[in-house]
Amino acid sequence: MASRLVYWAVVLAILLVAGLVRLLDPTPILRLRHIVFDTYQQLAPRSYDPAAKVRILDVDDESLQRIGQWAWPRTVHADIVTRLKDLGAAVIAYDVIFPERDRLSPSQVFKSWRSAALQPALYESLRNLPDHDQVFAEALAAAPTVLGFIGTAVATDMLPRVARAVPFAGDHPSHFVPGFDGAAVNIEPLEKSASGIASLNWLPENDQVARRVPTVLRVGDQLYPSLFAESLRMMQSRSGSMIVRSTGASGESLFGERAGVTAVRIGAYTLPTDATGQMWLRFTPSDQRRMIPAHALLDGKVDRSAIEGRVILVGTSAAGLFDLRTTALGESVPGVVMHAQAIEQVLRGDFLVRPDYATGAELAFMLITGLVLAYLIFHVGATAGALLGALGVLSVLAASWFAFRDLNWLLDPIYPLIALTLLYVYGTFHVYWGSERDRERVRSAFSHYMSPVLVEQLARDPARLKLGGELREVSLLFCDVRGFTTLSEGLNAEELTRFLNRLLTPLTNTILDNSGTIDKYMGDGIMAFWNAPLDDPAHERNAVRSALEMLADVDRLNAEWASEAESQGLRHKPVRLGIGINTAPCCVGNLGSEQRFDYSVIGDGVNVASRLEGQSKVYGVPILIGEATARAVADMALIEVDYVSVKGKSEAVHVYGVLGDAALQQAPGFVELAAAHRALLEAYRGRRFLEAKAMLPALEALGGERLAHLYALYRERVTDHLRTPPPPDWDGRAIADTK
Repeated sequence: MASRLVYWAVVLAILLVAGLVRLLDPTPILRLRHIVFDTYQQLAPRSYDPAAKVRILDVDDESLQRIGQWAWPRTVHADIVTRLKDLGAAVIAYDVIFPERDRLSPSQVFKSWRSAALQPALYESLRNLPDHDQVFAEALAAAPTVLGFIGTAVATDMLPRVARAVPFAGDHPSHFVPGFDGAAVNIEPLEKSASGIASLNWLPENDQVARRVPTVLRVGDQLYPSLFAESLRMMQSRSGSMIVRSTGASGESLFGERAGVTAVRIGAYTLPTDATGQMWLRFTPSDQRRMIPAHALLDGKVDRSAIEGRVILVGTSAAGLFDLRTTALGESVPGVVMHAQAIEQVLRGDFLVRPDYATGAELAFMLITGLVLAYLIFHVGATAGALLGALGVLSVLAASWFAFRDLNWLLDPIYPLIALTLLYVYGTFHVYWGSERDRERVRSAFSHYMSPVLVEQLARDPARLKLGGELREVSLLFCDVRGFTTLSEGLNAEELTRFLNRLLTPLTNTILDNSGTIDKYMGDGIMAFWNAPLDDPAHERNAVRSALEMLADVDRLNAEWASEAESQGLRHKPVRLGIGINTAPCCVGNLGSEQRFDYSVIGDGVNVASRLEGQSKVYGVPILIGEATARAVADMALIEVDYVSVKGKSEAVHVYGVLGDAALQQAPGFVELAAAHRALLEAYRGRRFLEAKAMLPALEALGGERLAHLYALYRERVTDHLRTPPPPDWDGRAIADTK
C-alpha cells in the first residue's frame, strides 16, 4: 500500500511540475516546439498559387548590373512607381526606406561642385534641374503607395507619420504588441507623399528563424500597421479600415494563455494572431513566378496582366544587399518575400492557427494520458508499459501532425511527450525497483535454504517459483544424528547450541553446494530436497553426493572433537549420521496459512525418505536410498540392502545402501563384495537359507566393520527362518515395525 501511495504521489508531482513548466514555457522547450512545427511545414508546405494577387518587383543582381549600383537615383524609383501605376497596380509598397536625400540629386551634386570652376551658364542650368526626391515624391503621391520605416530601440526625434490611425477594441494593444522607442523614417517629402506608412520590422525567434509576421507594432505611444497589413488594407480601399481586437472586447479571452491580441480585422479579412498580434506563416517553397525583375519593368518587358489589380512589393533579392531571412522551411529568402507570403496567406484564407483553447487542451490531454499510462505501467509492468508508452507518444505526434495538416492547427506535442516520457521512465524505474525489491526478498528468504547460485537464478526469474504448490519429481534427504540423546547428556543449553551449530553448518553448506534446498531443521536433523524450485536434471546424483560428503564432514568433525576431548582429558563420543534418500513426485510450494507459510514439500515420497533414514539404524548402513534414486545413480557403489515394507506402507520397496562413489564401484574389493552380496540375496529370497548362511562368513570378511551390523541382521534372519520357515507366499520382504 505504501509503495502504491508513493508511486501515485510521484506521478501527480510529475504532472504538476510538467503543467507549471508548460505555463512558464522556458526557451529550450520553446525551441523544441518550433523545431517540431518547422518539421511539419517542411513535410507539408503551402503550395504556391500563381494567380495570387501579389507580385514582387525584385531588385536582383541582374537589375543592379543593368541599371547601376544601389542606391538608385530617386528618378529611377519615380519611373518604377509611374510604370506600375500605369499598368494598373492596386498597391505599390516599398520594402525599402529612404532616410536620406538622394546624393545624385542635382542640388546635392551642386553642393559638391561649388568650388569647381564652372561656366556661369552651366552653373545656372544645374541649379534649375528638377530635384530627384521631389520627382519621386510626386510619383508617390500620384499612385497608391506605401512606404516603410524601421523601428529602433533608441528614441529618435522624428517618428513615422500616421497615415491612418489603427483603431482597437478591448484592451489597448500597446500593452501586448511589439514596441519600439524610435524609428528610422523616410525623408519628409517622401513621407508626406505616400498613401500609407507601415513598419518593415521582423521579429525573428531566438534561433533567428522567421516564423511569424507582425500585423501591428508600437512606436512610442502610437500604433502602426506592418507593411503587409497596410498593403492589404489599401488593396481593398485606400480608405479601408483596420481594427485590432484584444482581450476584454465583448468578453474576448484566451483560455490558457496570457491576455493579449486575439485577432486583427483588415477590411473583409479577419487575421488570427497570437497574443502579441503576430500571425503565423505557413510558407511556400521559393517560387520565381512571384518575382518580376526590376530591369524587365524598366525595359518595358512586363505585361499588364502581371501587374494589374495586384499588390506590388518592391524589394531586393541581391545577395550583396543582405536582406535575407531564414524561414521555417530552412530557406534563406529575401525579406520582401515574407510580406508577400503573408498577403497570399490572408487572401487564400490558409492560416496557421493556435486555438485559444490549445494550452488548456494540451494540459488536459497531458493529465489524462499521463494518468492512464501511469496506471497501465503500474499494473501491466515495464515491458507492456513501454509498448503503451510508445503508443502514447505516437498518438501525441499523430494528433499534432494531423491537426496541422488537415486543420492548420498548431498543437504542441512537446510537453505531453516530455510528461509521458518522464512518467514512463519513473514508472519503469518504480516497477524495476519493486522487482528488485522482490528479488531481494527472494534472495533473503531462500538464501537460508538454497545455494547462492540457485538463489540468484531464482531472483533473476521469480516466475520459476510457482507459488501455491506444484507437482514435481524431487529427491528428498533426511539426516539424523544417531544416539543424539546420549551425546547431549551433560551439555548445558549453550554447549548444546554450539554443538548443533558446529555440526549443522558444514552439513548445510554441503547440501547447498550441491544445489539442494533446505526444507527445515528438526533438532539434530535436516530435511532437504532437490529439483525445486529450480530444475536440476541431476537431482538424484546431487542428493547422493551430498550424503557421501556429509559423512566425510562428520568424520572430519569427529577428528576435531576427539583431539579437543583428548586435550581436555575427556572421552570423545563419536557422532554418527543416518541418512535416507528417496526420489518421487511431490507437491512443492509455499505451504501453510495466509498468515505464515514455508516453502516446503509434501507427499508420500517424503514419508518414504523419512522411513529410510530411520531404517539406516536398523541395517547399520549410514546411507539408504530408494529404488528410483538407485536407478539414477547405478554407477555408484550401491548394494541392495533389503526388500522391505516401511512403517505406514503396505507395499514393499527395494532399499539400497550407498557405500561410495563411482570410483569405488570400480575397485576390485567392491566388485567382489557386490557379486557375493547379490548371491546372498538370491539364496535368501529363494528360501535357500542354509546356502545363504554359508555365504555370510565370507561377506562379513569382505564388508568389514561398516557392514557388520547388516550381515549380523541377515544371520539372525536366516537362523530364524531355518527354525521357523516363512509361509509359502513369502516373497523375501521384511516388515519394518519402527520408523
